[in-house]
Amino acid sequence: MIGIDTGGTYTDAVLFDETHGVQACAKSLTTKHDLSLGVRAAVEAVLPKPLPDIRLVSISTTLATNAIVEGQGSAVGLILIGQRADALDRADLRRALAGDPVVALKGGHHADGREIEPLDLDAAEAAILELAPRVSAFAVAGYFAVRNAEHERAIRDLVRERTGLPVTCSHELSSNLDAPRRALTAVLNARLIPLLQELIVVVQEMLNAWSIDAPVMVVMGDGSLISSDVALARPVETILSGPAASVIGARYLCGESDGYVVDIGGTTTDIALLENGWPALNLEGAIVAGWRTMVQAVSVHTVGIGGDSEVRIDDDGELIVGPRRALPLSLLVGDFPHLLEILKLQLLRGYPRTHDGRFALRQRLIDGHPEGMTSGETRVWQALEAGPISVEKLMSEHPLERQLERLIRKGLVLASSFTPSDAAHVLNRHTGWSREAAQLGAQLWARRDGIKNWESDDDATEFSELVLEQLIIQSGETLIGAALMDQLALGLDTRQTVARTLIRRSLRKTTSASELLDVRVNLHRPIIAIGAPASTYYPEIAKRLGCQLEIPEHAEVCNAVGAVASGVMQSVKVTITSPAQGRYRIHFDEANEDFCDLDEAIERAESQAGEQAIGHALAAGAEQPQLKLTRNDTTADLGAGETIFLESEVVATAVGRPRLKPLGAV
Repeated sequence: MIGIDTGGTYTDAVLFDETHGVQACAKSLTTKHDLSLGVRAAVEAVLPKPLPDIRLVSISTTLATNAIVEGQGSAVGLILIGQRADALDRADLRRALAGDPVVALKGGHHADGREIEPLDLDAAEAAILELAPRVSAFAVAGYFAVRNAEHERAIRDLVRERTGLPVTCSHELSSNLDAPRRALTAVLNARLIPLLQELIVVVQEMLNAWSIDAPVMVVMGDGSLISSDVALARPVETILSGPAASVIGARYLCGESDGYVVDIGGTTTDIALLENGWPALNLEGAIVAGWRTMVQAVSVHTVGIGGDSEVRIDDDGELIVGPRRALPLSLLVGDFPHLLEILKLQLLRGYPRTHDGRFALRQRLIDGHPEGMTSGETRVWQALEAGPISVEKLMSEHPLERQLERLIRKGLVLASSFTPSDAAHVLNRHTGWSREAAQLGAQLWARRDGIKNWESDDDATEFSELVLEQLIIQSGETLIGAALMDQLALGLDTRQTVARTLIRRSLRKTTSASELLDVRVNLHRPIIAIGAPASTYYPEIAKRLGCQLEIPEHAEVCNAVGAVASGVMQSVKVTITSPAQGRYRIHFDEANEDFCDLDEAIERAESQAGEQAIGHALAAGAEQPQLKLTRNDTTADLGAGETIFLESEVVATAVGRPRLKPLGAV
């Protein structure tokens, strides 16, 4: 089997055998402008000659998570049906849209599935045709669509018929109530479709070129697998795919059943709790970048801290790492050696400027320029046609800083600046890229004024130590916050002065004897640190938290291992309500059914849910899935031993190993 993990910085590959484990592993830089280059390089490095009989290819990826964290993705048109006027101000939906268009239509349903008012299809068609040239996909969210999805399906069919664009209905992603949060999840799903499609197409084309005819699967956010076809329809379910795969892989590689799996990459750090051999799940919905989705996934704490996080100064003058990724100067200069002279000239100037040590380059190769650009964005885009240039030069010729920032947020342009990876190069804790570029970048930063707890000079070593110290502090804060949330359901707001001061004092390397207060926080679970930079940063973090540290063999490709060490799991939830005394209504996706007898309604719900779960598992690529049924009834106590039925949830879960290509099959 081949396991592939495509992250924001590296693409990893493993050749895996169910009996003997990891046979070979390799890493390659993720090439966002052309994903095929990084994927092919990693996979090629693990395949022996002649090619073995490959029976399964499985992918995990942080591309979806990173896109959400960094506020990137394709433009989406949101169609709300029968929603309240304040819908955009709930579940942080307005912020998630980030200016993308939204249309409100009459329609929607009551809680029992009855229509509130008819859907205006003429208005819907006009809105769809008006939005189509400005968006890459549509999201549709109707009021109580989980109790009757008729209106969502009608809009979905209209979008497909009139535009051919991808469309996501909220009821397809979750059967839970809370219309604005379902709308948020649908928006994120629609925004991610082109991103995941690009990766799957790249993998499939690579396999075709090598005449490898094996099933292709993708890791979901709960750690289970789905076929690539299903993943393309529901890409939002792959958010936290990387963290989920890392937990599965860590369990396989180190054999620990309890601990915190910490996966640090170039862009993000993902922290997940491993309990009794399984990742803890967030049944209320995965939280990514502050948005609570309706995707059941590993309970993971994802922050924008990684080896390639941009170093910046906040409004209080404090040095901060992240949350945005930047291309390390040491890596950029390795690919474009002529840029070294620009760094030298900036340093020779003798005084600091805002854009010292910053470069911009196109992140994706696109013919012409992408649709929807403003005239200012187009000028910036065209200026980068020949390759990376310094932001200082770009702004002197095209003073369009806001337009540049918008292109970076859209994922079309990548900034290059000083990062922890550069600091690690300066300190000889990381090698392989241009140490000279890293040192120049550190010197340019070190002479800046206004950085708290820093006397400006040109000492590259001391400044690099300051950057790594900040990464250690922020990473420790995140781990402590995760433990507080997991144990006490207590969200740590580090913006609060007292909380932040105490946590940071506990993480400092040294404590002055003159201080009146000493603070220590010990983590009573081992840290299982994985990811390429883990050995650079986490020994010191574990030491300060007073806990055991494990960095298993193949930790640098743990996600790729998890991609092939997991199985398929599909669940279907069916709700039964009682709209009137003696009447029981089953809310199926396609239609509602009424019964006069509760036992008959439950039997029908269990039968249909089980059939659907098995069907979904087979479609997702499972081999002989096994079925488990659970039921949760909600009743009201009227006193005197009398109760009335309110609602019941029937959940059918089908589980199986992925279906492998038969041995010797051509």
